[in-house]
Amino acid sequence: MKFAVDKEWLYEHLLTEEVRIIDCRFSLAAPEKGYQEYLLGHLPGAVYFDLEKDLSSPVGKHGGRHPLPDLGDLQHKLENAGIGETTVVVAYDGGEGSYAARFWWLLHYLGHEKVFVLNGGFNEWVNANFPITKDIPFLPKQTFQTKVRSEIIADISEVKEAAEGKTDQVILIDSREEKRYLGIEEPIDKKAGHIPGAINKPWMDGLRNGRYKTVEEQKNRFMDLVPEKQIIVYCGSGVTAIPNFLSLKDAGYDKVKLYIGSFSDWISYEENKIKP
Repeated sequence: MKFAVDKEWLYEHLLTEEVRIIDCRFSLAAPEKGYQEYLLGHLPGAVYFDLEKDLSSPVGKHGGRHPLPDLGDLQHKLENAGIGETTVVVAYDGGEGSYAARFWWLLHYLGHEKVFVLNGGFNEWVNANFPITKDIPFLPKQTFQTKVRSEIIADISEVKEAAEGKTDQVILIDSREEKRYLGIEEPIDKKAGHIPGAINKPWMDGLRNGRYKTVEEQKNRFMDLVPEKQIIVYCGSGVTAIPNFLSLKDAGYDKVKLYIGSFSDWISYEENKIKP
């Protein structure tokens, strides 16, 4: 997986000046849990980024449950975390893969290429008896230059065109588990079902025990997709779709976008249709 590093690599580079580590642990059920876990113990040198406070904007009428953060605020936070243009950044979560992937995608969106997720996350690190600490790092401020990559984000108008059948050059991928895609159950959002025209590729199928599957396995997952077409991935709120984004890129698909508002944004417009 070219967008991930293993714990052994990170262990060897823990004290390297150009490497910065970001702790992205989070719980949707208990939003404060991730930071509490960080205070109890984290990778040496790691700085904490909260999904809802740092990697999202406040929820509004539209934009979904985890809207795109204010990019100026995010830039400021990255600089204070010691991340500059040449910094190698490694993000980890508990081992789910999705929260670290959200951070990875945002840095890519801002034009930073040297960012990776930690395969296996915090759980695999701890299980290997690698060091953790309670020390909060104080890192020298850096200058982070943003070069927004608009080609990796999809707005609702693009999604609408595909959903209404106005183009056959876009593949919509719903990354949620099948029960939510089919509208059989919906534990979070106010409406159940999926965006018309979307196919289902559950995000968790791209990982095994918190580690991304091999390139060949990812290619097999997506073998029914036409590489020349534009692919737009979505989920409930723009978090768990990103492991699919990563897996598609790893499998060699170049034209991949994230609908960051995802299903929770789609249903915020009363006129938008939903398919059960």
